[in-house]
Amino acid sequence: MSLDAPTVIRTKRDGGVLSDAAIDWVIDGYTHGRVADAQMSALLMAIFLRGMTPAEIARWTAAMVSSGERFDFTDLRRDGRPLALVDKHSTGGVGDKITIPLVPVVLACGGAVPQAAGRGLGHTGGTLDKLEAIPGFTAELSKDRIRQQLSGIGAAVFAAGDLAPADRKIYALRDVTGTTESLPLIASSIMSKKLAEGARSLVLDVKVGRGAFLKTEAESRELARTMVDLGTAYGVPTRALLTDMDRPLGRAVGNAIEVAESLEVLAGGGPDDVVELTIALAREMLDVAGLDGVDPAQTLTDGTAMDCFRQLIAAQGGDPEAPLPMGTHTETVVASRSGVMGDVDAMAVAMAVWRLGAGRAQPGDPVQAGAGLYVHRRSGEPVTAGETLFTLYTETPERLPSALAELDGGWTISDGRPPSRPLVIDRIS
Repeated sequence: MSLDAPTVIRTKRDGGVLSDAAIDWVIDGYTHGRVADAQMSALLMAIFLRGMTPAEIARWTAAMVSSGERFDFTDLRRDGRPLALVDKHSTGGVGDKITIPLVPVVLACGGAVPQAAGRGLGHTGGTLDKLEAIPGFTAELSKDRIRQQLSGIGAAVFAAGDLAPADRKIYALRDVTGTTESLPLIASSIMSKKLAEGARSLVLDVKVGRGAFLKTEAESRELARTMVDLGTAYGVPTRALLTDMDRPLGRAVGNAIEVAESLEVLAGGGPDDVVELTIALAREMLDVAGLDGVDPAQTLTDGTAMDCFRQLIAAQGGDPEAPLPMGTHTETVVASRSGVMGDVDAMAVAMAVWRLGAGRAQPGDPVQAGAGLYVHRRSGEPVTAGETLFTLYTETPERLPSALAELDGGWTISDGRPPSRPLVIDRIS
């Protein structure tokens, strides 16, 4: 059958369903330069406006997986046994540093984690930006190096590289064409990379609220269900937790500052919500991977998770003992009166941190490892007039006024406690 880009575009523009052949052709054509940016932009907008059927989303995802290499680690053994390969993906939030303590916890419980992670686009860096704040750490790993690490210590956190190259091109195009918020495109983007990375099971952390990519619970629930179905259909058992992102997760938001808070968690302390979500996701990962008999919470108190973290960082060239960078220019926000800390708007905090230099506006922009914000008083905590509520860090002091302006109006002090919300809203399997 002869196919061409205008015909494929018109089919979706007019509300039609794309055939498997059309999807395979257009993804392959765009990956190899036979379909132009302008043509793919038009198709993405048609998908944004018209949507896709579950069958179309599944085929679009499979075509993006097939656009590059798919890792297969099923032959690997550790201590003579097949690896229990499991991974986690978050749709992203404010202060979402969970991968950093979570991977060592799962390792300490007998799991193996091949984690293809990304660099952030927006208010803070991604997992790689945060880990690369550790002196010497590198995420640029060859496939042979990934295999060696999985067999040796049980984990590797690496840049996606050649995995799903079609998604890399399409993601960059979505960012500049106003098609980022398309649920079919979000689901296929996330799952194409995760299905290509070699995990045998997957847990998703789908955020809900002001600091999340999708703001409403209905949208987030639909996204979670779509991704769970995609993984299951592809032969990768998948489940999802819907979790709250109206308020920042933990007290630290930024890059190195989030690593520091993760170390507190691994040492048996840290904010309650970060610990709660780490353990909840670890339990889901261990269950879906068929591992039982080990309490993930115990690994934080007995030091085994911290040991695994140090091994992972050292294996990837990092120095787990080296001081973490912190912005040399600081500013504080103090309480004008006593009371109780009211709502802290996750998106206001996120934008302040972005202004400080912790995030990027365009792919490839540098990020400041030491830029970030520390929340001294969280929602519901008592406040005394004159005490510090927030500390801002940056290497470029001219950024401070705009960051303070973003934070202004993003928090309140009240006389009573604000209503509490559950951190884990629902579980979808």
